[in-house]
Amino acid sequence: MSEFLLYEQDGPVVTLTMNQPDIRNVLTGNTAVEEFVDACGRITTDRSVKVVMLTGAGPVFSSGGNVKDMRRFFEDDIAPAVIKEWYRHGIQRITRAVYNLDVPTIAAVNGPAIGAGCDLTCMCDIRIASEKATFAESFIKVGIVPGDGGAWLLPRAVGMSKAAEMSFTGDTIDANEALACGLVSRVVPHDELMNEARALASRIARNPGPTMRMTKRLLREGQHTTLDTLLELSAGYQAIAHKTPQHKEAVMAFIEKRKPKFTDD
Repeated sequence: MSEFLLYEQDGPVVTLTMNQPDIRNVLTGNTAVEEFVDACGRITTDRSVKVVMLTGAGPVFSSGGNVKDMRRFFEDDIAPAVIKEWYRHGIQRITRAVYNLDVPTIAAVNGPAIGAGCDLTCMCDIRIASEKATFAESFIKVGIVPGDGGAWLLPRAVGMSKAAEMSFTGDTIDANEALACGLVSRVVPHDELMNEARALASRIARNPGPTMRMTKRLLREGQHTTLDTLLELSAGYQAIAHKTPQHKEAVMAFIEKRKPKFTDD
């Protein structure tokens, strides 16, 4: 039975809920890593899934790493090389699992997203914030660096200058500032957060699954490749898309002035 992550599926939409509110949905010192990896593996092999929503139970989205658990690294017999491997085979596995999902992901940020919790939102494609949400790239406050990949993720969400400001100060920003800097795409009343996230997930899920996965891959590849390389990849993906039954259905529905009915996604 899951101890940390609730996995719920409603048609093509999966909702993952971090469910240890009593310890602020921390991501280390518990089973979070294994459960995230297992859930993402399940999503990857289930072609019926088109969208994933991620949120937290209770008043906090996630407070990130378990600071109390970090005291074990004070011991002289734990060498830096051992700690390095702990990160590589620990929380960094969440980063790879969530970021590399091939379906669209929505973070519904219900409260504070701190440290690795802030970075977890950046692993998702879209971020919607409750008015009660706050964000902090706060590793510097406890004398460590963003060991989960935040130095790669955050600048891609807010730009280098804002990412540097957040990382060097560790200061907390509220939902409105997060909206202003592009960390989130919208801020909604707290009680409407999940309804807004579900409505967005539903609009996304109405579109063809295979083409959506290819579109997400193109967006990701476009962040680090050349234009010529992306154009070549786009041409190849487009050739595949033109041969899908979903494309044929969409074109015929347009011509016949009706809503498309997509199957076998």
